Amino acid sequence: MPIDNDALTGAPARRKPKADVTEIGGHPLSPSTLMMGYGYDPMLSEGSLKPPVFLTSTFAFESAAAGKRHFEGITGKRPGGAEGLVYSRFNGPNQEILEARLGVWEKAEDALVFSSGMSAIATLLLAHVNMNDVIVHSGPLYAATETLIARILSRFGAAYVDFPAEASRADMDAILARAKELAAKQGGKVAMVYLESPANPTNALVDVQAMRAAVDAAFAEDVRPPIAIDNTFLGPLWSAPLQHGADIVLYSLTKYAGGHSDLVAGGVLGAKHWLGPIRMMRNTIGTICDPNTAWMLLRSLETVELRMSRAGENAAKVCAFLKQHPKVEGLGYLGFLKEGAQKDIFERHCTGAGSTFSLFIKGGEAESFRFLDALKIAKLAVSLGGTETLASHPAAMTHLSVPDERKKALGITDNLVRVSIGIENADDLIADFDQALAAV
Repeated sequence: MPIDNDALTGAPARRKPKADVTEIGGHPLSPSTLMMGYGYDPMLSEGSLKPPVFLTSTFAFESAAAGKRHFEGITGKRPGGAEGLVYSRFNGPNQEILEARLGVWEKAEDALVFSSGMSAIATLLLAHVNMNDVIVHSGPLYAATETLIARILSRFGAAYVDFPAEASRADMDAILARAKELAAKQGGKVAMVYLESPANPTNALVDVQAMRAAVDAAFAEDVRPPIAIDNTFLGPLWSAPLQHGADIVLYSLTKYAGGHSDLVAGGVLGAKHWLGPIRMMRNTIGTICDPNTAWMLLRSLETVELRMSRAGENAAKVCAFLKQHPKVEGLGYLGFLKEGAQKDIFERHCTGAGSTFSLFIKGGEAESFRFLDALKIAKLAVSLGGTETLASHPAAMTHLSVPDERKKALGITDNLVRVSIGIENADDLIADFDQALAAV
């Protein structure tokens, strides 16, 4: 994985660190092992085993010439970004170490971290979408993402066309043709294909490989729009979209990567070709995450495989119980997919079913609210991917701003409860769900 080790650590003298050990005797080290020290040389920080938190707004240059060279990278006069530390709106030791480790999981050439998942998404779109351009996106999306595309970017002349997450290759070909026609009519271009898979909150999967084939067939290489995908629900453990044809992967690092419901952050991974403009936009508008948040994420990445594995095992047990319960109408759980297109996508794209799923209560909003209010262990809160189990009502909470007709079309119903299973004892969670369903 080509990472510039000169730009990874935050030593005051910026001495060249020792090369990272990524294999032993020809045996490649796994990401879970690399999370313990990749991108950081303790000898550059007084021997501190863990990276210190670098709470500073600015960094001293070795020389005036070095300062000029760094700003040439920051401003884009020279490609590749800054060669050293400049100012905390642009880069910082904790953020650079974090970016190096994030890239390891998906073998990404480059990575960027942001102050939130939405700031990552907004910076991505501002970097790649111009006036009169067209965005193609799957549906449903996280409600704030839909709002950003449909209500905010549209104010500046950008348009969009959307398609259901379960779309076939033929459907994708048709939607891309429609997008090209719209872009030509507006005098712009198809700027991006934006996917969310699994979709929030329905867990519907998008066939990334099919979309890549459709995009390659519809566009010449020099005008091909990037395929960006929100991988928050399954990444980094259960899905690696860069291996299936995506160009850019986005994360709400608040969720599984952070994993303790105590921070807010976002990430973008991919090739330098696509991330370069995003880095320049981040430098301009200042959406980088702060040093303390980056430090906390470095702590969290050390246990992300353990936490996600335990949560996934718990979810399988809880869903097996819920599947048989008489007050449960259905489950949007990837582990229960039957034969068909969604099962095929799951087998090609995913290594696990995840721990976030949709629970459909028999009834409507009233019954769902009674269930949520009766929970004792699971917390009634939005978000997902934390150590604790969370449950919420998307139609009345996270997706309240989505028009009712669109919610109906996307399957975001009044009896849908989104559940994110944590790392508690699975039998305790089953007992909690059982008593809460008794209140319905």
